[in-house]
Amino acid sequence: MTEYTDHHAPEGLRTRGTIVVVPGRGETRATYGRFAGRLAADAYRVRVIDAPDLGASGTDAALARFGAALADAVDGTAADGGVVEPVVLVGADAGAAALAALLGRDGAGRRADAVVLAGLPGATSTAVGSWDEELDVRTSCPAHRGTLSDDSRVRRGSLGEAVPDALLTAAYDADLSVPALFLVGDADRLADRDALTRTAKYQSRARLSVVRGARHDVLNDVNHRSVAAETVAFLETLRNRLVPVVSVESSTW
Repeated sequence: MTEYTDHHAPEGLRTRGTIVVVPGRGETRATYGRFAGRLAADAYRVRVIDAPDLGASGTDAALARFGAALADAVDGTAADGGVVEPVVLVGADAGAAALAALLGRDGAGRRADAVVLAGLPGATSTAVGSWDEELDVRTSCPAHRGTLSDDSRVRRGSLGEAVPDALLTAAYDADLSVPALFLVGDADRLADRDALTRTAKYQSRARLSVVRGARHDVLNDVNHRSVAAETVAFLETLRNRLVPVVSVESSTW
């Protein structure tokens, strides 16, 4: 059975959809408490699952196991035991790579209605050195640095572990066929911006949003409020058949 952490919509509000968050290398469910809580406050049911195990077996077996865990996490989000739709999957780092690779496969099981891919890593690995150096790669947000440092289950040094080449190839070559929001920090040393831009342009319905000043942990870095707002705007646009709810008619800034 998949383990997950639930974040509920405020009592009395109709739940607007299901969001399943997939952490990246070395991260735990607690890493995404702030992000999940903010989305839940906007009346979404949010479940954070454990980071996928991508190195214990081949890519096919790892993705099959990951797909089963996702399906289990989505089930039962509604009060009647069903699923609150739309279903949106959010992945960070290697979690984003696993989501893209899984959704790009034929016969991948229940497909999501949309996906958010944050901090999708490039093929070139970066030596992270000490824990302070790894934190510098991850984030400049003092609160997030504290969350990571205080969590004994966070695997230090994990960003130095290479994501399997087969998984990255599958992620960057995936035809997602669902609306996708790509998020990347402009100070992310692990990103391959050229490859990411090509992948986003290849999709039929995708947006690539670049976060100014953000490092690799783009969902949790200093601009986390703006990133959460961008995510909520995407969720609301999805509910409106990808027609933006707000458009700017005139602006002097």
